[in-house]
Amino acid sequence: MLIWIDTLTPKQLNFLGELGKKLETKGHNVFRTTRRYKELNELIKLRNIASVRFLSVGKHGGPSLEGKLAASVKRTEKLAHIISRLKPDLSIAFASPEAARTAFGLQIPHYTINDSPHSNAVARLTIPISSKLFSPAIIPKKVWTNLGARRDKIIQYNALDPIVWLKTFTPDSMVLDELNLDRAKPIVVIRVEETFASYLLEHVPDRRSVTIPIIKRLVNYFDHAVQIVVLPRYLEQISSIRTAFQNEVIVPKGVVDGPSLLFFSSLFIGAGGTMTAEAAMLGTPTISCYPGEPTLVEKFLKRRKLVVKAKDPEKAVKRAIKSINNYDRIHKLQQERARSLIAEMEDPLEIIIKVLEDDFMKK
Repeated sequence: MLIWIDTLTPKQLNFLGELGKKLETKGHNVFRTTRRYKELNELIKLRNIASVRFLSVGKHGGPSLEGKLAASVKRTEKLAHIISRLKPDLSIAFASPEAARTAFGLQIPHYTINDSPHSNAVARLTIPISSKLFSPAIIPKKVWTNLGARRDKIIQYNALDPIVWLKTFTPDSMVLDELNLDRAKPIVVIRVEETFASYLLEHVPDRRSVTIPIIKRLVNYFDHAVQIVVLPRYLEQISSIRTAFQNEVIVPKGVVDGPSLLFFSSLFIGAGGTMTAEAAMLGTPTISCYPGEPTLVEKFLKRRKLVVKAKDPEKAVKRAIKSINNYDRIHKLQQERARSLIAEMEDPLEIIIKVLEDDFMKK
């Protein structure tokens, strides 16, 4: 088979990168597209994926709805020209509106992967025109049928998506040297929220950060007793955080080895997104200050006592102080719970590849 894979974000690179490699080991040909998006492009360079070619098509649409729409339309048009000549047997993406629309328009079977029904607009633009939807079993099928999926086209797997790249993960301590971090001092990692995402625009008006008040309070309380690493997503965030905190926090110049940094950290504070699940599954004490309604993945991790929810900055800081001051006990509990959860998970890639191959054989 010739399979087209469209990759839009760092999380998707982790997941679809492993999928692409596994498909190739089974003898399939893989064509990979991406887009201009700071974190994604930097991560491709960081991973030094020299043997894998990504064709960059289009760009991220930025913070406004108009910008997102215009960028999506232009990217779809460019992809249509490329894919009509390529003629792949099928396409697969992690909720890519442009890939779904292009494949549908060219009558190419399209498969979508999604663990984020809270991203309502993207789900509605992809799921109804996809041949099948792959999703973690913790998300009820009813959630997806409400977004346009056919119940018999939903394929579930008993796992969370980060298991795909964490199951063979080996931490690299080089990330500590790159950031000049001292192993003897606690490391607190804070991931800034996705203020440019359409599903968060109403919760973070005027792009004000919900993590900034937390950073301020932690800096004032610990006064350099802990090392605070802030991971922004966009250039605008990098600039504003560096201006606000100077040398009181560490702001990496570019993308870092996220899983390794989380593994060596004493605490992670995330505003939703994949890193929250990664940290929890790696056994790192994790606090979520996600500004919207908790995602289904977050609710699941909270039920498993792997994530503590603290939407209010004051509560988040109190939780953080308690975690740092009781690190040994809390970390041990977190690791035990993480190991127990991972032991229950199956490999999503095996399920996805079997479905793709079976469907192709039926054609």
